[in-house]
Amino acid sequence: AAAEAAVRAQAEAVRRLKQDKADPDEIAKEVAKLLEMKAQLGGDEGKHKFVLKTPKGTRDYSPKQMAIRERAFGAIVTCFKRHGAEVIDTPVFELKETLTGKYGEDSKLIYDLKDQGGELLSLRYDLTVPFARYLAMNKITNIKRYHIAKVYRRDNPAMTRGRYREFYQCDFDIAGQFDPMIPDAECLKIVHEILSDLQLGDFLIKVNDRRILDGMFAVCGVPDSKFRTICSSVDKLDKMPWEEVRSEMVGEKGLSPEAADRIGEYVQLHGGLDLVERLLQDAKLSQNKLAKEGLGDMKLLFEYLTLFGIAGKISFDLSLARGLDYYTGVIFEAVLLQQENEHVEEPVSVGSVAGGGRYDGLVGMFDPKGRKVPCVGVSIGIERIFSILEQRVEASEEKIRTTETQVLVASAQKKLLEERLKLISELWDAGIKAEVLYKKNPKLLNQLQYCEDTGIPLVAIVGEQELKDGVVKLRVVATREEVNVRRESLVEEIRMRTSRP
Repeated sequence: AAAEAAVRAQAEAVRRLKQDKADPDEIAKEVAKLLEMKAQLGGDEGKHKFVLKTPKGTRDYSPKQMAIRERAFGAIVTCFKRHGAEVIDTPVFELKETLTGKYGEDSKLIYDLKDQGGELLSLRYDLTVPFARYLAMNKITNIKRYHIAKVYRRDNPAMTRGRYREFYQCDFDIAGQFDPMIPDAECLKIVHEILSDLQLGDFLIKVNDRRILDGMFAVCGVPDSKFRTICSSVDKLDKMPWEEVRSEMVGEKGLSPEAADRIGEYVQLHGGLDLVERLLQDAKLSQNKLAKEGLGDMKLLFEYLTLFGIAGKISFDLSLARGLDYYTGVIFEAVLLQQENEHVEEPVSVGSVAGGGRYDGLVGMFDPKGRKVPCVGVSIGIERIFSILEQRVEASEEKIRTTETQVLVASAQKKLLEERLKLISELWDAGIKAEVLYKKNPKLLNQLQYCEDTGIPLVAIVGEQELKDGVVKLRVVATREEVNVRRESLVEEIRMRTSRP
């Protein structure tokens, strides 16, 4: 009884910690203690109930969801390959020191693992830092690569908004010493191609430059030591009004109200090439070497984007900051727009679906000799894109196929299992995607119904007469049309009828 009371007390302690939103590590420790106490209580093995759930911030994907996801991945990979990218992979965990100090204020979200025999490890937080480590380790100075893999963040998940603790990233990066803004323009073109291809609706790609931001902070009177922390405040402008961001800068981060007001004059500006030209003439900004460099490159970038025919979808936006510490030049973010109603002048952003920028110093942080490899890259926010595609399929009630089976091998009479297995084996060996029902004598109606349910377009029917004549009856499920095809021509006929136009 005393042991049971102790277990109850421990369970209550865990409940209170959760209620008070205590540190996740502390909660995990207390939960582990509770489980240990329950295990010691023992004697009740038969009654132990497993909690059937996925861990917090994760989800399972059903065959239907995976089919939608594969479609999106297919479009993204096709685009990356069209631009000549190679593919790499890296371990899911890195040495903790590899990740430490690369993410600014977000570092607290890194998932640390227990000591593994002297190695302190963490789950990767993104694919960019492992890429930089890979370049430095292998002394690579020039590569164009893509990498699609899961990353991990110990975030408080908002799963309805597509925020998870485990999620995929799709990254494309160009590393190497090249003439300014040509690779950067290609990254923006890739974002434009992918978002157009996935038909997610209207979108806008915001661009800015870390050098313009830093120059702006300098001329507005922000001390050097506060650049990064003020940067992460500015980064919240897409989610919070300026008044709240200003009070965070002044109240929490100790910035003078005058400096905050001067920043406010700049960060509310957005436009195109005309704004770049106007800021190049700005008396204060043009005096700052960094800002002037950034504005010069921004002008060049817009020239290339015009040649690519996408300048209309690009907005030079001085409030774009992107919180990560490693960016050094151009930064960009793609947002989907939603027209609330006809009376609204400006479309409303419904969230970021891609982001990236230039990070020329990151590889040098890993290189023993500090050799720099300039890099620019983009990450496609596949989780949010996936949520949108999923909602769209639900709304349209479109029937999603979860298999690619081209033909079901069926029979109309009994005792033909051997013939069905012989025929399906021939089809498999010829590379045809085929299925057979796992019954000796299935009813023809059940076999046809299976095709209707799963979207299989063709049925190859073997019967006694067909076997004598050396033919197979091929039935088109949608039209119910039937043709006799000679056995030796069957593979060709199936290929012809299922090849996409």
